[in-house]
Amino acid sequence: MSTELILALILIILNLDFLLERTLDILNRKNWTAKIPKALEGIYDEDKYAKSQAYEKDKHRIGLLSSVLGFAATILMILAGGFAWVDDFVRLYLSHPITVALGFFGLIMLGSSIISFPFSYYSTFVIEEKYGFNRSTLKTFILDKIKGGLLTAILGGGILALIIWIYTMTTTNFWWMAWALIAFFMIFMSMFYSSLIVPLFNKQTRLEEGDLNTAISALAEKVGFKLDNIYVMDGSKRSSKGNAYFSGLGSRKRIVLFDTLIDELSTEEIVAVLAHEIGHYKKKHTLSSIILGLLQTGVMFYIFSLLIGNASLSAALGTDNHSFHLGLIAFGILYSPISTFLGLGMNILSRKNEYEADAYASEHYSSKALADGLKKLSVSSLSNLTPHPAYVFFYYSHPTLLQRLNAMQGK
Repeated sequence: MSTELILALILIILNLDFLLERTLDILNRKNWTAKIPKALEGIYDEDKYAKSQAYEKDKHRIGLLSSVLGFAATILMILAGGFAWVDDFVRLYLSHPITVALGFFGLIMLGSSIISFPFSYYSTFVIEEKYGFNRSTLKTFILDKIKGGLLTAILGGGILALIIWIYTMTTTNFWWMAWALIAFFMIFMSMFYSSLIVPLFNKQTRLEEGDLNTAISALAEKVGFKLDNIYVMDGSKRSSKGNAYFSGLGSRKRIVLFDTLIDELSTEEIVAVLAHEIGHYKKKHTLSSIILGLLQTGVMFYIFSLLIGNASLSAALGTDNHSFHLGLIAFGILYSPISTFLGLGMNILSRKNEYEADAYASEHYSSKALADGLKKLSVSSLSNLTPHPAYVFFYYSHPTLLQRLNAMQGK
């Protein structure tokens, strides 16, 4: 493909993606109503419903501003040769392909962080604070940013360096070795994320003996689910919103409950939520998601290997000095329509899996307890219970609360 065609495709894709996002936002906003819908009566009272709508509007405003600024910055970087300028600047001090790439992405990420910082700060300390969710201190907020940046630099930079090294050694056949590297990393992180990464940000302690532990153990024994690792995480360190998640494979599997979830739900409701998580494992949703993710990654690397040698990728970003990192940026944009399509498929599958996990919890524990727990979590977090169907189709990995309640009731 010629440089002009690649540049045109990049700009078309970026603009269409931005227009799609804005269209979905407009459709979603039109679904907001001042009066509580009949289907939500008994879940939200009028005051709480009005508060949830106000919360959604405040989040939308800051999200829209951030999105517009990010879009404008990306277009400007392409048309004004910003990526080429950063590449030239880095090459004044570095020369090895790996160090040049790391320096390039380091500066790009630094610039992106500077742009996004005010929005992140406002979301946390203004919007979340306004609605009673924020429990993070400025110190915690800053430390999270620093730790996140360092993790990205160490893990992301290390993987990128290895991939570039593999590419320089093998050129077009590098894709399957890079795929194997990413596959190893994905599986490793799925098994050890909770024990290695989470402790850098949150404290996890084993669930104490008591009624909740006994009830969870009884459920696990009933469904034949070996579970020795039940942890409580100090989610209240940052937010009042409750949550729970399942991680790991085999003997490394672990269930983590936020302390806010324990404070908010009854023992029966918590066990129902965990029955849902166990349902994911029993139905092999976790394993299938990992396998599908690996297959998608393999396809992406194969297509990338076919295009990365084309100097027009770098030329489209304003430089005649072709490099792996500039080609990666151009390819990332060109590949995004495929990524979006695959993401839609993954979201459809994920929503199907959620229904199946709900059905498992209903069959092996209690549909009423699960429904009550989901209602409490949705109301306490001021979730938008009336998103537009198109918005749900594109963005939601879970069905809406009303869809889940209807499915559990056989509607």
